[in-house]
Amino acid sequence: MIRNCLSLRPACQGARSVLPRSKISLLGAHQATTRLAASLYTSTSSPGPSRFYSVASTPASPLTPRQRLSAIRSVRPRRNQTPVRYCSYRHKMCRTHAQADVASGVNIQGRELLPTNVIPKHYHITLEPDFQKLTFDGTVIIDLDVEEDSKSISLHTLEIDIHNAKITSGGQTVSSSPKISYNETTQVSTFDFDNAVSKGAKAQLEIQFTGQLNDKMAGFYRSTYTNPDGTQGLLAVSQMEPTDARRAFPCFDEPSLKAEFTVTLVADKKLTCLSNMDVASESEVKGGKKAVTFNKSPLMSTYLVAFVVGELNYIETNDFRVPVRVYAPPGQNIEHGRFSLNLAAKTLAFYEKVFGIEFPLPKMDQIAIPDFAQGAMENWGLVTYRVVDLLLDEKVSGAATKERVAEVVQHELAHQWFGNLVTMDWWDGLWLNEGFATWASWYSCNIFYPEWKVWETYVTDNLQRALALDSLRSSHPIEVPVKRADEINQIFDAISYSKGSCVLRMISTYLGEDVFLEGVRRYLKKHAYGNTQTGDLWAALGDASGKSVEEVMDVWTKHVGYPVVTVTEKDEKTIQVKQNRFLRTGDVKPEEDKVIFPVFLGLRSKDGIDESLTLDKREDSFEIPSTEFFKLNANHTGLYRTSYTPERLEKLGEAARQGLLSVEDRAGMIADAGALASSGYQKTSGVLTLLKRFDSEKEFIVWSEIISRVAAVQAAWIFEDKAVRDGLEAFQRELVSPRAHKMSWKFSESDGHIEQQFKAMLFGNAGLCGDEKIIAAAKEMFKKFMAGDKSAIHPNIRGSVFSIALKYGGKEEYDAVLNFYRTSTNSDERNTALRCLGRARSPELIKRTLDLLFSGEIKDQDVYMPTAGLRSHPEGIEALFNWMTENWDELVKRFPPQLSMLGTLVTIFTSSFTKREQLAKVEKFFEGKNTNGFEMSLAQSLDAIRSKAAWVERDGEDVAKWVKDNKYSAFLGEWNTISDEECA
Repeated sequence: MIRNCLSLRPACQGARSVLPRSKISLLGAHQATTRLAASLYTSTSSPGPSRFYSVASTPASPLTPRQRLSAIRSVRPRRNQTPVRYCSYRHKMCRTHAQADVASGVNIQGRELLPTNVIPKHYHITLEPDFQKLTFDGTVIIDLDVEEDSKSISLHTLEIDIHNAKITSGGQTVSSSPKISYNETTQVSTFDFDNAVSKGAKAQLEIQFTGQLNDKMAGFYRSTYTNPDGTQGLLAVSQMEPTDARRAFPCFDEPSLKAEFTVTLVADKKLTCLSNMDVASESEVKGGKKAVTFNKSPLMSTYLVAFVVGELNYIETNDFRVPVRVYAPPGQNIEHGRFSLNLAAKTLAFYEKVFGIEFPLPKMDQIAIPDFAQGAMENWGLVTYRVVDLLLDEKVSGAATKERVAEVVQHELAHQWFGNLVTMDWWDGLWLNEGFATWASWYSCNIFYPEWKVWETYVTDNLQRALALDSLRSSHPIEVPVKRADEINQIFDAISYSKGSCVLRMISTYLGEDVFLEGVRRYLKKHAYGNTQTGDLWAALGDASGKSVEEVMDVWTKHVGYPVVTVTEKDEKTIQVKQNRFLRTGDVKPEEDKVIFPVFLGLRSKDGIDESLTLDKREDSFEIPSTEFFKLNANHTGLYRTSYTPERLEKLGEAARQGLLSVEDRAGMIADAGALASSGYQKTSGVLTLLKRFDSEKEFIVWSEIISRVAAVQAAWIFEDKAVRDGLEAFQRELVSPRAHKMSWKFSESDGHIEQQFKAMLFGNAGLCGDEKIIAAAKEMFKKFMAGDKSAIHPNIRGSVFSIALKYGGKEEYDAVLNFYRTSTNSDERNTALRCLGRARSPELIKRTLDLLFSGEIKDQDVYMPTAGLRSHPEGIEALFNWMTENWDELVKRFPPQLSMLGTLVTIFTSSFTKREQLAKVEKFFEGKNTNGFEMSLAQSLDAIRSKAAWVERDGEDVAKWVKDNKYSAFLGEWNTISDEECA
């Protein structure tokens, strides 16, 4: 699943990618600061044709689902045992399950799991949505294997009204009216009956129910759109991951409880019905409706089940082995799905070749959903997307948007193998899905579009996102223990996605790409249609390589954090290397620094790159060809920071100017230096001086990181003395403006993909830092554009022009941008306008921006967008927090804590603070409040504030002195007569 991102690299600054290239809804406070402004009934249906099932339709893993469940039976409550009881929602469980799963070695203490007395084998789900009542009627018939004598069956339901139920076995009715009880805390319905079903028998549980077509973007829900004639249309769509299938139909809603699914949808004849599989039959039913039954699916987890009902248009290609389609509701130009359609066909063929397994379903549909909390969702055979992440109008969208769409599509299609065919057995293994899909999307994007140089971008994007979050004390291991449903949503973050993919990239470098991919193929083939744990992946990679992969990699997935590697030089051919836990707050305690990571040093010297050196102890010495020139972590494939002496850092800066370092090395070195300064390992003045020496740098990715690191200082100093803030702005203007003018902001068809983004980034940053010429140019473009000349602003800089006009304008410009949002029919254009509105900083306009959030004019999925610009100035940051405190009850009502959006919003409203007194204010507000469902987001925001406060306390005088000594106050008149508080 692609989590929808917080645009902390706002599109209005021409960023290379709109965050994230991975899927993060909850990006955490780390990104909020370090990258804030860097760059903006019965089973009678026949299955589908057997030719589509390219691997065995039963799990080929050593442990079948029954065996795996049997192995953990000791840790789940049996129905004939004293049931586990739980306290209220606000408290921890009174009792827990057994301490560990001996068979797997995974600590599953406290997991809320269903009993294992029965195992689901097949579901027949029938649903009939009612668009007038905003409800749906349903029937589910579940075929069960009985694992032990049973007088009860428990499964998950949420916000579902059960009308009646029946249990049958061996053709006989066991109970036509079982007693039904419900545990609201665990979301479990239990059906008790008098006559036991014997162990080894087959049984069926039939349930008739009604559910709500809710507006929470979870389960089976409603989505609205505007028809070409201005009327409102309605879709019934689904989003099940992680634990919302239980909102759509009663089910065993755990990833390891895979089953086959037959779906029937009942709807008006004019409506399109979609599900995971192709259509098996269609018949007329009472009321003039139709019943569409789909072919039986392969074994899959409940969170991958999907259905859509509504008016839809589509385009199709037969360039792949099975039909590939893109669907969209009326009002959207379906031809804008052509790029994603063609890319999907090519990507599926590519993944079949690389992974050695055919895509096993008879079709692949992709659909744009107008209301969608995530960025996209990998439902098997029916991938759902936000409109902006699937439909691309290249006439009105820039290069960064095209790259984002490509990455999202390739990420979701990678999931068809990683996650769908082979699935983690519990949510603590989420990274096996998301880390893999993230890595695969970058890998495939690099093959398809080598001119985009995405592995260079990886260092400043995915790697930095992982290192940023994992530098907080409130981070978590890749394999993170999760117990309750409301905890699961919180781990869809930069650790599961970005750090997970970085670990895979690291092991790929260590083993070699060919060996790594051979291990991946063995992993997929061995566990097809089954469930896995991390050890299964290590075993496959070890088998392919002959190396002890698990011994090396377990440390990286089971422990939080990563090291900073300190390098000193003993003599001309020897270096001393030491590792310690890295925390952004710079206050690591001894008990937090006990883990020794196996660090792949990746030594770059004049002889090339030596990947054989590994630091597997606290400290060690290594012989190298020469200390005249060397650098660790070549191309930054390792997951750590490197701390050099000031002298060595200066030499590396010179080596960069001489062309001895790769783009990845230069960008990564700058990123490390900035992070080390923020945590107290180096002085911030030293980093600013280092950045100043890169003024002759020619590569976009390096410049992107330079701007990010200056912006990180500005974000930490945003509430400090105005003179210092103005000086930092002048420094960035001095860095960026000359190159912005040299490259210009005119675009031609001959401009490459990267060059377009480079121009856009420089133009946006220079203008927002007060470059008079660019401000004037932006104002002129804005005036012509709003007068009707849509060619006046190139799509690459539309957001930058809007932001500059708003920052240096007033009510007239604000009204123009807001009207553009209201009248545009293109999602990308509308999103750009929303993201930029917060740049206007007058009290009246700040209030208008905040009033939009609950006005009904903005979809709930987009409620965070107008806040992006507000985070770029002190007035906006304060206003955001005040608005949150005044509207907290409504926020919780609209965005229930068990879903992901509330955590995202808490991050937005709190994490931009920088002072101890502001930290105390946030802590006081949440004191005594139930934070279940967003406690990770809150903790990470608080850690981010602490880290910024500590940074300013350490280096406040150092930065003020550097600004004064370098005479940046003098530049306030040279580059710009407009004095401003900050540049973001």
